[in-house]
Amino acid sequence: MKKIEHIGIAVKDLETSNNLFAKLFGEAHYKVESVESEGVNTSFFQVGPNKIELLEATNPDSPIAKFLEKRGEGIHHIAYDVEDIRAEMKRLESEGFTLLNTEPKKGADNKLVCFLHPKTTNGVLVELCQEIA
Repeated sequence: MKKIEHIGIAVKDLETSNNLFAKLFGEAHYKVESVESEGVNTSFFQVGPNKIELLEATNPDSPIAKFLEKRGEGIHHIAYDVEDIRAEMKRLESEGFTLLNTEPKKGADNKLVCFLHPKTTNGVLVELCQEIA
């Protein structure tokens, strides 16, 4: 893993949260994107060298909707940048981590992504991200 790629925060209302975080960070989000396969709308903020991703559910069956129902708004995941997502998935699986998908999926911000089950990472949902060339 090269670095933390972003921190994902689940929010109930993206527009309201964009306004809140713009005040907090002193500048507006730089991108809004819909990821239909995950049932989310996302918004990205650049904070120095770091990114924050806000996630709003677009349907009641999406993972974010279920997270919000169970836990409320807050940190949803930590994403890590990787060189070769398939090799990293294989390595982590061999180390005993449980992957939530067997193949990388297209995620937001031009990334291939894979999630690790939080039961194998001390309750933290971990996302692996690889830039799509």
